[in-house]
Amino acid sequence: MKVALTIAGSDSSGGAGLQADLKTFHQYGVFGTSVVTAVTAQDSHGVRGSEPVSPALVVSQLDAVARDFPPDATKSGMLATAQIVAAVADRLADYALRNYVLDPVLKASSGSLLVEAGAETTILERLFPLAALVTPNIPEAHALTGLTIHGPDDMVLAGAALVRRGAGAALVTGGHLEGDYVIDVLVSNHGTRRFSHPRVATTSTHGTGCTLSAAVAAGLALGKPLEQAIADAIGFVERALRTAPGLGARDGRGPLNHFV
Repeated sequence: MKVALTIAGSDSSGGAGLQADLKTFHQYGVFGTSVVTAVTAQDSHGVRGSEPVSPALVVSQLDAVARDFPPDATKSGMLATAQIVAAVADRLADYALRNYVLDPVLKASSGSLLVEAGAETTILERLFPLAALVTPNIPEAHALTGLTIHGPDDMVLAGAALVRRGAGAALVTGGHLEGDYVIDVLVSNHGTRRFSHPRVATTSTHGTGCTLSAAVAAGLALGKPLEQAIADAIGFVERALRTAPGLGARDGRGPLNHFV
């Protein structure tokens, strides 16, 4: 059985973070392991509280997993502090962990900050050169590049800027833009590809980015080529949105259906 590792924060609501990642791994038939970087108190309205795990404990968790359950693919999400980012980068390099998917989580879907100010620089400098793929949404791509993004052409420019920072490829997701179709743009040194799919009318969007990056990592763990892993992951998220269980407050952002 293939193994995938998530390095992420815990979400008490179960819709995002490592809980969403582990559910996604399970649905792909991949054995999921985890490194907890922070504990958050969340519901469908947002983040109520958050505390990072010590960098030393993050390293201990990574050592335990990498030595005994070497992953076929790894993803990271919420890393909370620059010190945790640096610790994770050191261990990813030490163990030469392959198929690393970096979801550069900066904010929750509710808008709450999930990483300390200034950590973006450490993410760019330490993690991007290790990543086979980075998966920023529009606000994250703007924060990391400084580019204003109004449409797919701007997404290509942002993706290219991120690849120049060392990432193997960048998938800029377009869910924050308006329109009946969502366009996600993949940029690599081999060219660009646009993935277009109908927008799903739902407020159950909590954890979409976590789920997408976890699904890509699971696909890579199974040996799928990058573009196929991305296409399959986008389809998985679309089905999870369409069949969302409707949990949480009516005026909140509920979870996806990770059991599609």
